[in-house]
Amino acid sequence: VQLQASGGGLVQAGGSLRLSCTASGPLFGSYSAYTLRWYRQAPGRQRELVAAITDGGSMNYADSVLGRFTISRDNAKMSFYLQMNSLKPEDTAGYYCNAWRFGAHYWGQGTQLTVSS
Repeated sequence: VQLQASGGGLVQAGGSLRLSCTASGPLFGSYSAYTLRWYRQAPGRQRELVAAITDGGSMNYADSVLGRFTISRDNAKMSFYLQMNSLKPEDTAGYYCNAWRFGAHYWGQGTQLTVSS
């Protein structure tokens, strides 16, 4: 199983970007049963949870992105997304996708976001 993260890039402060994470290969169980998360890690800092969406569609966000980022999922495409608006320089980081369910845990390779001031 692979999680392929994409959509990162260079954007000016105030801009928007959408990250995608798509699973390929045989998952353990149904994709719809997974909790899906985006993490980020900036140089010299610990990896932090940015947003999560459960199998039931409940979403939660880090305080630092609340109101600016939106997580969503498309089970039919085995994909989930992070829509990022009103980007700030402090959002600059490597963004990593994660899929978890009891008995299985997968990570994507990361995609870099750089926000210029």
